Amino acid sequence: MPVSDSHPIAAIATASGRGAVGIVRVSGKGLAAWAEHWLGQPLRPRHAHYLPFPDAHGRPIDHGLALFFPAPHSYTGEDVLELQAHGGPIVLQMLLARCLEVAAATNPATSQPWLPGLRLAEPGEFTRRAFLNDKMDLAQAEAVADLIDASTESAARSASLSLSGAFSQAIHTLRDGFIHLRMLVEATLDFPEEDIDFLQAANARGQLADLRAQLTAIGQRARQGALLREGLRVVIAGQPNAGKSSLLNALAGAELAIVTPIAGTTRDKVEQTIQIEGVPLHIIDTAGLRETDDEVEKIGVQRAWQAAEQAHVVLFLHDLTQHGNSVHQAQDAAILARLQTLGVPILHVWNKRDAAAPEAAASVAAGSADEAPARTLLLSAKNGDGLPALRQALLQAAGHETVAEDVFTARARHLEALAQVEHHLSQAEALLDGPAPALDLLAEELRLAQLALNRITGEFGADDLLGVIFSSFCIGK
Repeated sequence: MPVSDSHPIAAIATASGRGAVGIVRVSGKGLAAWAEHWLGQPLRPRHAHYLPFPDAHGRPIDHGLALFFPAPHSYTGEDVLELQAHGGPIVLQMLLARCLEVAAATNPATSQPWLPGLRLAEPGEFTRRAFLNDKMDLAQAEAVADLIDASTESAARSASLSLSGAFSQAIHTLRDGFIHLRMLVEATLDFPEEDIDFLQAANARGQLADLRAQLTAIGQRARQGALLREGLRVVIAGQPNAGKSSLLNALAGAELAIVTPIAGTTRDKVEQTIQIEGVPLHIIDTAGLRETDDEVEKIGVQRAWQAAEQAHVVLFLHDLTQHGNSVHQAQDAAILARLQTLGVPILHVWNKRDAAAPEAAASVAAGSADEAPARTLLLSAKNGDGLPALRQALLQAAGHETVAEDVFTARARHLEALAQVEHHLSQAEALLDGPAPALDLLAEELRLAQLALNRITGEFGADDLLGVIFSSFCIGK
């Protein structure tokens, strides 16, 4: 948490390392006089000035662009100065140190520092100030970080849409609907004899139905946005030599995992992120699941089970060439029984279709054998046969729909808040459907739904929540 939101702050706003251009950003009150004193000339608002950035002896640290954005027309809502210099780490550190040095120097006209209290910004503090100064709401502020962290083009478009305010506007519209109905309900609480007339005249059921439709549409778009942001953890599990590493390599399109005919080659997790239709998939290859006396392999098997517990989807890989082998299938059955206790969706994949007998593939495809799982796919990781169907099955398992241009980026807390709204909406619907509608209870459910929506945009966000959210940002944001 910042020491004080009133103190001016400064930070390097570009990523660490070398680059063609680097930015030092300063935000606070009264920057104009300080900048003019240091840089030797007044800065016209929102104009780029090419000039030297002098050190304490008047020698240029670098030559670059200075841009001044007076409050309130800036990112933070305060005065903002951006210095664009060459992107060497030493140059930027020297500029940042010089900002702090000049700020602490005494102004002869006032006998006070030129910029009292200037300090280094904390993670996310620039965006936090933008939120506190009503330049954006909390959902938009989170979208800033999501746009920076976007790992796919679809995720970036989704974050950009939320940053523009589309998600917030949808939430505000839904909230206003709850407020309107709540206002009508509370206005009649002093007239209990009019309850039934109110319910009919105000079309309360129709209004609740409209709110339900809006909530459903927002929830669908938010869930898709959350999937684009977070991705899907897919664990490949199965017995040794089922072809797990080959499948990882085939999905990734690269030789990431060592593939040999020796059972137990994979001793630890191997992870790779790919994308399918813009959705990030974190594919995790694991050690073959079996009983073993090898201590190292035991650790790998234990980690495989831990990965499966944390997965969104488990690809249970079967060896089609072992179809009909009673011992092998008994071991598969034991693995399946344990996987089913995890409560994770399981997608059954039969590998080595290219090497298996045709009748084995036909038996599995038809589902005629007792041991054949219900949800099955047949493929060959070696030649790629069946991989497109597997990719689509993974998206379906994740609940993914075709990515539209109006998907909102969303976080777990947004989905949790929408789930709370759905709960209170269901309670309100149940109250209206009861034999004697209680308007005081109905008003309370509407109020709780409104508060849950307010938490998404931050109208009533707690300080500890803000601290957690903005602490995940990079320093210069």
